[in-house]
Amino acid sequence: MTSKVVYEGDLRTRCTHLKSGNTFITDAPVDNNGKGEAFSPTDTVATALASCMLTVMGIKARDMDCDMTGASAAITKTMAADPRRISKIEIQITFPNPVSDKEKKILERVAETCPVHYSLHPDIEKDISFVWK
Repeated sequence: MTSKVVYEGDLRTRCTHLKSGNTFITDAPVDNNGKGEAFSPTDTVATALASCMLTVMGIKARDMDCDMTGASAAITKTMAADPRRISKIEIQITFPNPVSDKEKKILERVAETCPVHYSLHPDIEKDISFVWK
């Protein structure tokens, strides 16, 4: 078993990673009867995509002896109705350290082939951009 989720009431869940014991909460968003005091479940999906992209980029960057420290991702999630679902995820990845054109191309390709990217429904539009300093 990977994790456990407990419904705490008032549209809040507590999610626990069993191996580490780390936890986080989710709340329903304000536009769906919630308080919006924490990540919503769909926020975690969009954020997981960015986290996965940065992680696989980090693996490849380490293999290429390329410093990725401080790289970040800004995420925007768009919802659709009927049925309510994620319709678009926009991610802008900013890379603060200089890298060669070859490294940029490799890292971009790696990012867009992360496991979460492949796991999301193809109807979800993914708008990924990179900012290289």
